[in-house]
Amino acid sequence: MQLNPCKVALVAGATRGAGRGVATELGAAGATVYVTGRTTRERRSEYNRPETIEETADLVDRAGGRGIAVPVDHLDPTQVQALVARIDSEQGRLDILVNDIGGEYLAEFNKPVWELSLDRGLRMLRLAIDTHIITSHFALPLLIQNPGGLVVEITDGTAEYNDKNYRLSLFYDLAKTSVIRMAWALAQELQPHQCTAVALTPGWLRSEIMLDGFGVSEANWQDATAKEPHFVISETPRYIGRAVASLAQDPDMARWNGQSLSSGQLAHFYGFTDVDGSQPDAWRYIREVADVGKPADATSYR
Repeated sequence: MQLNPCKVALVAGATRGAGRGVATELGAAGATVYVTGRTTRERRSEYNRPETIEETADLVDRAGGRGIAVPVDHLDPTQVQALVARIDSEQGRLDILVNDIGGEYLAEFNKPVWELSLDRGLRMLRLAIDTHIITSHFALPLLIQNPGGLVVEITDGTAEYNDKNYRLSLFYDLAKTSVIRMAWALAQELQPHQCTAVALTPGWLRSEIMLDGFGVSEANWQDATAKEPHFVISETPRYIGRAVASLAQDPDMARWNGQSLSSGQLAHFYGFTDVDGSQPDAWRYIREVADVGKPADATSYR
């Protein structure tokens, strides 16, 4: 199933990871996708990673859509306002907004707040929360001009899981739960305009940073299970991308308005798979296997 070819998406934070996967799958569905971030072929952000927004735009093109790379610092209201004005001028509409900026590289875990770096923690909150609010502030007046608009707030963890489990850092816990509540609040404001907002989490994401951390590539990712057996439940960034594409193509997407969703949950509902044909259900696995100390075994979970 394809999106209407005139559908226009903005993926804020599409340089790598989930954002890149979402942009690519929206391209595969035929959308025009504006991909933003701070790392370009000319300069890198403080992540100091090699992935660029131009590479993501090329992936969108190769998937069948149209990728447009725009360097944007989403903490700068002037830059975000200019981005939305450009989308309006070039396309006259915005149908899908995906907020996927997080600042996870700043996270410190397993320490009480008084032992954490205050500068790192507050910077992460700005990247994870302020960027989403600034982007929505400027983008939503364009999105609500047409019914059927979709806003996806990317986070880590479902509302159910995060409500019951400390995410091992005050700053990280606050960042990820705040985004879930943000999606719920936006849903209330968008509903009168026949638009939908959801929070969406991947499972254990095989992002570029995660693969590098384990010293593996996508081609041999299973080798990482020797170090971390529960990595067996991991998924590619394309999986959450297919979740977003499925939501965007659902004529009854309003059924999900305000909800906290996961890639595995939507895979079972809509029937899509990860690139290997499996349907990893990471958050059920984490609850039922990893968190209760059972041996790693994803047989019934993907």
